Amino acid sequence: MSDTLPDLGDLEREVMHIVWARGPIAAQTVREELERPLRESTVRTVLRRLEEKGFVIHAIEGRTFLYRAAEARGHFAARAVKRVVDWFCEGSVDEMLVGMVDAKMLNSEQLQKLSERIAKSTEGSKK
Repeated sequence: MSDTLPDLGDLEREVMHIVWARGPIAAQTVREELERPLRESTVRTVLRRLEEKGFVIHAIEGRTFLYRAAEARGHFAARAVKRVVDWFCEGSVDEMLVGMVDAKMLNSEQLQKLSERIAKSTEGSKK
């Protein structure tokens, strides 16, 4: 997938949360999991649009389309954050992270986990 990330509407985001949590999943099961009553054809249309946008892929099992996420939720989230960093921080991840710390968006436990993850990543690149 490219670095660009198409916008998702509310229903598309709701469907993606279900696909990430339950995939591979059939359209009928997605419909049953939604918080609002929708026709199965509507759900199929949403899944088709998500596939066109690169968020889901499908496989056919028997006569049933089974949908799963094209990438893990974290990969999509990282690309969305990159877009925000590019727009608001002129590409500076440091500026974004400092802003998050200053805004108290991260507690000490989260900062510690982030620090450990950075240390592991740095160790792996030195080898």
